[in-house]
Amino acid sequence: MSISERQANIRIVLVNTTHPGNIGGAARAMKNMGLAELYLVQPREYPAPRAVWRAAGARDVLAGATIVESVDEAIADCALVVGTSARERRIPWPLLNPRECGEKIYSEAGTHKTALLFGREDRGLTNDELQKCHYHVHIPSNPDYSSLNLATAVQVLAYEVRMASLADDQGNLPALSEWDQPPVAAGDLEFFHEHLATTMAELQFYDPENPKQLLTRMRRLFNRVRMDQMEVSILRGLLSAVQRKITK
Repeated sequence: MSISERQANIRIVLVNTTHPGNIGGAARAMKNMGLAELYLVQPREYPAPRAVWRAAGARDVLAGATIVESVDEAIADCALVVGTSARERRIPWPLLNPRECGEKIYSEAGTHKTALLFGREDRGLTNDELQKCHYHVHIPSNPDYSSLNLATAVQVLAYEVRMASLADDQGNLPALSEWDQPPVAAGDLEFFHEHLATTMAELQFYDPENPKQLLTRMRRLFNRVRMDQMEVSILRGLLSAVQRKITK
């Protein structure tokens, strides 16, 4: 697959962006690094003149942006989702540095859709949104002043994707191992998690009124495994069989 075809499989997702100028700045950063697919999840103010002004020569990226109502909708067809996170979480998640993130996003874009999620300017992504990600990425910055502008964060990670594409062009990017089935897309994986939670509740293994951390840890487990479509179909068939057995 060509570099341009891979880049078309890389999606930048901005969640609940407050300032339209940051949307324009992100679009400009994307075009600088050869990326074009921008999704906006419930932006506070968009379309807006300030977004167009900040985009400068990247108005085509803005014009092609897709506006959606939820993160689930934005990543439904993506088989790799990486979320930006500025802090340690109570339950650790697989973590990438920016260089690793760029290589993984670019490599996997050779076979399926990938997404990079960026959160709100003031508080980032919620825990629920981060739990939908296979990996988190943290941009190391000055601990005395670690807050990065949204467009700057997009620029950093888009640059790392660009560096991976240049390494690939020179034959220096490690090849992905081949697999007999495509990885499951985020939308189908979400249906699996819902099915799993329902079945565990019916088995009285899981109490929806007192969930504690069970579902979070189950999500982390299956995200880490990176199941393919066939594996998810097998597990959902198993869950359905368990449900039929319970109701007899």
